Amino acid sequence: MTHFTRGSGEGGWGAARADLAGWAVERVVGPAERLHRLGVPDTPRRLLRWCRAAAPALVLGSAQPDAHVDHAAAAAAGLTVVRRRSGGSSVVVGPGRVAWLDVVVPAGDPLWEDDVGVAPLWLGRTWADALRALGVRDATVHQGAMRRTRWSPHVCFAGTGPGEVATAQGKVVGISQRRTRAAALFQCGVLWRWDPLEAVSALAVDRVRAALELRDAAVGLADLVGGPVSDDVIEAAFAGAVHTAVPSRSIA
Repeated sequence: MTHFTRGSGEGGWGAARADLAGWAVERVVGPAERLHRLGVPDTPRRLLRWCRAAAPALVLGSAQPDAHVDHAAAAAAGLTVVRRRSGGSSVVVGPGRVAWLDVVVPAGDPLWEDDVGVAPLWLGRTWADALRALGVRDATVHQGAMRRTRWSPHVCFAGTGPGEVATAQGKVVGISQRRTRAAALFQCGVLWRWDPLEAVSALAVDRVRAALELRDAAVGLADLVGGPVSDDVIEAAFAGAVHTAVPSRSIA
């Protein structure tokens, strides 16, 4: 079952949400596979869709080979294996893993950019501002070509692409995108915590070596701010940042 809440003012972010002129806002809870099926609305519009996966899952990028997965290990780790429609490589989602935000920008919107290397930069800057509001002072946005590593074809947080956000302690925000003629879908993952062993636990790689080499590749938000951060708090920080950084005008 997938549960929707549209335009919710619950929790601590109702006041911030009032500033989101021109954006539709949804909160969705359900299995990761169903959340990834939501994609772009039939009538594309500016949309912030906060997704909460009800159970742990290993999410593969759209073109990532199935051969990257050790399905027996996935079952042993309690991870359902699903595939998203946006690019990149695997991410483990589920309670306590990542804050997951889908952002839809319709074609022709002031935020639309034809160049896929430039298109996510505004979103990365918005996330960096949100993290700074939470006390992460050294959040920086990657610009330019993808920074690849030995493990980046397998694990999202092992490399850094345009618009993604990192600190001196590692990458904290991952962004993948899917584009159609009608809209761009950006799928954002902000690490609550970084567990390199879990990140590779269902992959067909030398998991001990991979986990050791990925230990410092990324960092969780809780480690950066010195304690847990609630969904409401991160949503409020992003709402404030997007209101400040993004033009309110959108196409009808």
